Amino acid sequence: MSLYSALMASVSGMSAQANALSTISDNIANADTTGYKQASTQFEDMLNEFSTSEYDAGGVGTVVNYNIAQQGDPTSTTTSTNMAIEGNGFFVVENASGETYLTRAGSFAPDANGNLVNASGYTLMGYPISSGSSQPVSYSLDQLQPVQVPISGLSPPVASTSATLTGNLDSGASVDSGTLPAANSASSTYTSMTPVTAYDDLGNSVTLNVYATKTGANTWEVDVYNAADAASGGGFPYSAGPLATQALTFDPTSGALSSTPTSLSVAVPGGSSLSLDVSGLTQVSSSTSVQSTVNGNPPGTFESVSVSASGVLSENYSNGVTTPIYQIPLGTVPSVNSMTSLAGDVFAPNSNSGAITLGAGNSEGFGSINGSELESSTVDLATQLTNMVVTQNAYQANSKAFQVGSDMLSELVNLLK
Repeated sequence: MSLYSALMASVSGMSAQANALSTISDNIANADTTGYKQASTQFEDMLNEFSTSEYDAGGVGTVVNYNIAQQGDPTSTTTSTNMAIEGNGFFVVENASGETYLTRAGSFAPDANGNLVNASGYTLMGYPISSGSSQPVSYSLDQLQPVQVPISGLSPPVASTSATLTGNLDSGASVDSGTLPAANSASSTYTSMTPVTAYDDLGNSVTLNVYATKTGANTWEVDVYNAADAASGGGFPYSAGPLATQALTFDPTSGALSSTPTSLSVAVPGGSSLSLDVSGLTQVSSSTSVQSTVNGNPPGTFESVSVSASGVLSENYSNGVTTPIYQIPLGTVPSVNSMTSLAGDVFAPNSNSGAITLGAGNSEGFGSINGSELESSTVDLATQLTNMVVTQNAYQANSKAFQVGSDMLSELVNLLK
């Protein structure tokens, strides 16, 4: 009995080492596969019934462990739709049949329909963001939709409706005793001029020349002209009068604006009424320096997408407009390493792993999402090659034990001849 068990033990040993070599070979083959999690083979003895008088070899069995929770190193890419997760969590993807899986393989790129699909053909899932909203009310699997990005597109123009002047008007500037800009005369003089670029209804830029002229102690006049109406040499006289004029008074102690109203209403040619806020101007003993900010934008063409650490996917246009379009959730399960590993670097939850929980990136329990990055395979080639040599030696030893057992069995048979 023990001789046959020795032979069977040797056979099981060779089979176990063959399984180990298969695992090692698969790991080596996927050393450069994005998001791949290396597998390892665990050996378990299979003892037969215990006896003090005779040893009955049981052999060895194997269990394959998938180190799904292990994170690979991030690598930078030039593709804006590539994504890597730093920390806990998985991307939620679907196959063509609508079955949901988890993956760390973030090599996403738009297909012919604009859906983000990774190299294995799985579609990234997310929550659409409506204009003016932010994150979804609840993170549920049944509300997920394929993430779709524009392959091309146009961001519409937005007319300017508000602008702000900030900075300082020098309290030591000389009082202008000449003809004020409001007179729109060839002899008009002023203290400073600030060009402000606004946009009309079609997105065309309209340059507004904003003049500031010191008219007395702590008093100034602000005049706004359309630069397109300027004289051939630039400046006065303009072919049309000022778009807005207003007197300003500053507190002699604090230098803050003390007069009201604190804004001018400017009718942008071809556009909307623009509120020019001047409350941020001061008058102190420092050189005159005025800056402007204006809302609105020209039309723009689609350039790329970007993703935030929390998973907000946005469209980026050539005019500087960024529009959030999807919230990409991350998913996890209570026992990550218990999930079923499937082809295409995806993982399926099961009764041992527990159900999927969803949440935003960079929130409690989830890592952050990095755009233009990919997660490398977790395979260490040096370790795998070392394991391969050990496996080969163990296989040879088992085959030698089988050969010795076979020879002993032959001797036993020869006794009957």
